[in-house]
Amino acid sequence: MLVLTRKVGERIQIGNNIVLTVVRIQGDKVRLGIEAPLDVAVHREEVHKRLRAGIEAARTPERGS
Repeated sequence: MLVLTRKVGERIQIGNNIVLTVVRIQGDKVRLGIEAPLDVAVHREEVHKRLRAGIEAARTPERGS
């Protein structure tokens, strides 16, 4: 894992087409802005896990049917 320190307004470039910007730091919360192409899905981890669980459930045939 790469760990970086950034201040408000500073950016992180990922590859050629994804940019993270530190928008605000307030207490223990950091607000990030994310610029990415429309074909790149960007989700919070908990949302991503729910989406993946739904996809896996749809792929698994129901038992007892």
